[in-house]
Amino acid sequence: MDFSYYLPVNLLFGRGRLSEVGKNAAKYGKSALIVCGGSAVRSGTLDRLRGYLESEHIESMVFDKVTPNPLTTTAEEGAVTAKNNGCDMVIGLGGGSILDCAKAIAFLAKNDHDINDYIYNRIQGEGALPMIAIPTTCGTGSEGNSFAVLTNPENGDKKSLRRNEIIPSVSIIDSVLMQTMPAKLLACVGFDALCHSMEAFLSRAGQPMTEYLAYEGMKIITADLVNVCGGDHDDEAWDRLAWASTIGGMVINTAGVTLPHAMEHPLSGLKNITHGRGLAALTPVITEVSAGYAPEKYAVISKLLGGSDEKDCADAMRRFLDRIGLNVRLSEEGVTKDDIAWLTENCFKVSAVSVANHPAVFDADAIAKLYEKAL
Repeated sequence: MDFSYYLPVNLLFGRGRLSEVGKNAAKYGKSALIVCGGSAVRSGTLDRLRGYLESEHIESMVFDKVTPNPLTTTAEEGAVTAKNNGCDMVIGLGGGSILDCAKAIAFLAKNDHDINDYIYNRIQGEGALPMIAIPTTCGTGSEGNSFAVLTNPENGDKKSLRRNEIIPSVSIIDSVLMQTMPAKLLACVGFDALCHSMEAFLSRAGQPMTEYLAYEGMKIITADLVNVCGGDHDDEAWDRLAWASTIGGMVINTAGVTLPHAMEHPLSGLKNITHGRGLAALTPVITEVSAGYAPEKYAVISKLLGGSDEKDCADAMRRFLDRIGLNVRLSEEGVTKDDIAWLTENCFKVSAVSVANHPAVFDADAIAKLYEKAL
């Protein structure tokens, strides 16, 4: 057995731990850029956060221009704001789009070149502002990894900035902040989290630590997501989903993702669709043609989803998606046959490593057929 595992992230997990943000932020300076969206304002969480900072004499300003599927240009604008205002740190308060953009802002505040040069590793860069991640959804797991997924609005490329410098200095995972999510959003982010653990579990780049954690993440989500989407507001179930989401972020940091994410990123880059809905349309179709290449692992997944073995894994997945109201087709998201050639080409452009991580290696023709089958 030969493997490496590296992930230096400081996780503060528990209900009510948002109150600890001030004393943790005080370690990094006296001025913070808070990256957030409208939901943090409406819920009152932003005001509470700023109050905790003020109690430690930390000034803050708000950057609220991040959209779903965050743009490279928005990260660049946020970095200019941070630099012009002398911010010592960045605090991301929100879902995965917010956290990813906040991480990119923290990096660009210390690195001046075009962000696309860093994303495609044409330039390495060095350093980043300290970043505190406070997730308000249980989906991307961005609080537990070194990724910031961004879309270039000029060409539709959706690809990750991957740097150890953007691993959050502190991540505060407080499930109280997540309990205002509507069921439709919870279904999307919850399935994304499930896909992270499933794909890490299946990945050719996986290893014992990621396989162990990924199984735990899958077990929690398959057990709890349906009930919580149905209105079960049990605090412990919310805690478990929050933990499973963080696990998903952690395992893909090492094992990466596989074909479902590789094929979805072009979709949301081109059509700006909700990431979880794109995954829901693609993953069962991909599973049907992949299960025979890793039968033991797909059998494990099937059983967690309520199936019996690898042969019914895709059907078990569809039944699970039905139960959370997320059984969708790509055509419902505005995708047409005319888009398939671009999607296939872009899949290899932005996600070649993830394509290679999949248990079965598919060529362009096979991937085009999978897009068509998911329409």
